[in-house]
Amino acid sequence: MSREFMKDYKRIVIKIGTNSIMLEGNQIDYKKLDRLAFVCSTLIQEGKEVIIVTSGAVGVGASHLNLTEYPQTIEEQQALAAIGQSILMGHYSRFFQYYNRATAQILLTRDVVTFETSYYNVKRTMNTLLKQKIVPIINENDAIADDELNHQTKFGDNDTLSAIVAGVSEADLLIIMSDVNGLYDSNPKENPDATLIEHVGEITEEIELMASGKGSAFATGGMATKLKAAKKILNQNQAMIITSGEDPVSIFRILQGDVIGTLFK
Repeated sequence: MSREFMKDYKRIVIKIGTNSIMLEGNQIDYKKLDRLAFVCSTLIQEGKEVIIVTSGAVGVGASHLNLTEYPQTIEEQQALAAIGQSILMGHYSRFFQYYNRATAQILLTRDVVTFETSYYNVKRTMNTLLKQKIVPIINENDAIADDELNHQTKFGDNDTLSAIVAGVSEADLLIIMSDVNGLYDSNPKENPDATLIEHVGEITEEIELMASGKGSAFATGGMATKLKAAKKILNQNQAMIITSGEDPVSIFRILQGDVIGTLFK
């Protein structure tokens, strides 16, 4: 499938995962955050609208406290999220300010988007920020929600959240930046001959069987959650790409129509 239509997309949701924010050794990847801020700021200069859905609050909190293991209790994880979220937003604010771009934090729980009045308020807030060329940075309110902490009762993971945000904002495209290049026909970490699937038009049982596992102890999503997000995106008649978060600059090429990652459309 030709991807020339990407050039016409204006409103973009970019989801960046914990593994794309953190370096090995439980350190924050400042270079990655800087490149993301550069890319988003440049896209806005070019007339695009950008929303970021970010993971990483717990990981950043763990890094700040020099923890090497994922805490086991919900209370400890929520405390880390409370610590890490403010630090994470501070990093985003600093890097975007370097490119003269303001950011705004929006923390969501599922009840916000399931009640009509609060849904309308979230939608209105996003549209107002985008109109003012401010970058909404969205995360789940992990300090009070337990749905991401192995208790699948609300959003469940930020891949699903990003698909919901794409729907609420009526975005043209969701880009999920991951620790893999896209969807493969088998696990590329185990099979060196695994083949990247460039386009998926429907989430079939065969496609779902290709997804398994997750990247690290500080990440809650895996390919299965990304396919769940893709199914929602397809039902919303939108487009989604899973691609590597190693170099956010690749987003420029994606929006020029280059075949990068796996396209769901």
